Order: sequence, then C-alpha cells, then structure tokens
Amino acid sequence: MRIFQSLILSLALAVTGVVNAADTATSADVDTLGTESGIGGGTLAAAPSAATDAADQSLPQPTTTDAPAAQQQPDSGILTDIKLYFTAPLRWDARNWAWFGGALLAIGAAHHYDTQVRTHFIKNYPPGHTFNSDDVQDLAPTLAVVGLTWGYSALAGDRDGMRETGAMVEAAGLSTVTTYAFKYIFARKGPNDTSNPNQWFKGGGDTFPSAHSTVAFAVGTVLAESGNDEYRWLRRVLGYGLGVVTSYERLKHNVHWLSDTVAGAAIGGATANFTMHRRYDTNEQSSLSVVPVEGGAMLTYRLNLP
Repeated sequence: MRIFQSLILSLALAVTGVVNAADTATSADVDTLGTESGIGGGTLAAAPSAATDAADQSLPQPTTTDAPAAQQQPDSGILTDIKLYFTAPLRWDARNWAWFGGALLAIGAAHHYDTQVRTHFIKNYPPGHTFNSDDVQDLAPTLAVVGLTWGYSALAGDRDGMRETGAMVEAAGLSTVTTYAFKYIFARKGPNDTSNPNQWFKGGGDTFPSAHSTVAFAVGTVLAESGNDEYRWLRRVLGYGLGVVTSYERLKHNVHWLSDTVAGAAIGGATANFTMHRRYDTNEQSSLSVVPVEGGAMLTYRLNLP
C-alpha cells in the first residue's frame, strides 16, 4: 500500500495565467483667432470661442463608459480546490444530500451480500489458501489511462487533453486522501483476514473503502465525462469499465469485501465530478434572455468560454 500511496500522492499540477490591459487617450488643440485690442477686440475674440462651444454641443457627443472591471473569477488552484473539497458538505443542497443517502443505501445493500460474494470467489481454493493482493498489478490499468492521456496530449499539443489529465490526477489525489482517512476511522478487517464482514474498528484493519476502486472510478469518471460527445459512449465504456474491472480484481484477489468496492466507487465518482466542475465550469458563464425584436421577441443564449 505504501507503493500505492507514493504513486498517487506524489502527483501535482498547477496552472497559472496573467492578463494585462492598457488604456490610451487622445487630445486636440484649438487655436483661437485674435483681432483688435480693446472692448470690441475682446468681444470679437470671445465670439469664435462661443461659436465653437455651441457647435460642439450640437454634434453628437461620444458616450464615455468605463471599461467593465475584470470579472472576479472564483479562486482557483490546488490549494483552493482542497479547501472547497473537504468543506463541500457544508454547502450541500437537498440534491447533494439525496445522492449521499443513495450512496449509503448502495453500500448497505452491498454489505448484505459481502459473505456470499466472498464465498463465490474462494470456493475453488483449499482452506487456508493464501491470496496474493497484487496491489501494483491492479493499479496498473489506472496508471496506464493517466499516462496515455498525458502522453497523447503532450505529443499533440492538446490543451484540453492536458486539462483532462490534470483533472484525473487531482481527482485521484483528493479521493485517495479521503479513502485513507476512512480506512483509519473504520479499521475494518478484510476477507483475507476474517470470514466475518462485521469486523469494524479492529486494530490493523484497513479494508474499507477500497483505495484501488476509489482511484479507478475517480480517473474513469473523468475519462467518461470529459471531452466532446462524439465518442461519449466509448469514453463511458472505457471509463466506467476501468472502475468495474478494477473492483472485480480486488474481489477476486480476496482483498476487499463487496461493500468496500462500492464505497470506493462512490467516493471516486463524487470526487471526479467535483474536480471536473472546478476545472471545466469555473470560467464558464451563461445566460438566457429574451430580446424584443420587430414583430415579436427573440430568445438568446450566451455562453462565455475561457
């Protein structure tokens, strides 16, 4: 597991940008005509000035408007994301809590079948058989997806691909921290240590949730839901398939209970959605409005992209 932690928690990305603006101004000199001195001369000298002022007032005056101040962009960066991620429950609405409740129900339902699933995978092995956890092998597909996404994006100069890679790494990192916090809190014994799925809060237990499932679903969800819709079905098959296959392998190797993998899927998927929202929606603003036109009205939709 230390190898696993080092591979995930050593990744970091930072994106910065600078925007500069400059204002210019113009000026004009007006020459006045001089005539004879004295009272008359003073009157004649003032007349052209008054006429000029009157002419200036009769012409359409340019409307001077201050350039709109730069829109305040939401704070961005990995430190801000970390803060918002771990305080997110404080801002959840009814829909978020409904998803959370649904995840708990799914974990509870999976827990009901923990023993049956374990029996299915070990029934062909002799009693006392020692299983190899194959931690690195089961992590390899997830690392391959991240590596291939980054490699292709770097070679093709694809900025969207690089942003997708960043989302994968961030989702994997944040979800891994959450998973190991829960492992420490719940301290659940794994199926390779006991046949009882209710061994919670036991010293040395670290099976709930499955970190491999968590990271696989974090990376897989980003792969499934990023990019354009042209190959959406393929992205979803590959992305969610990555999470399902990884979870299956963890069950097959008798490392985790079924409910461990379901909890990991919930954490990974939720973290990926948080990360994608931060990376893809932060600078996007949209509005829907009705514009009156001759003989009716026109519905308009505006989307400002970064």
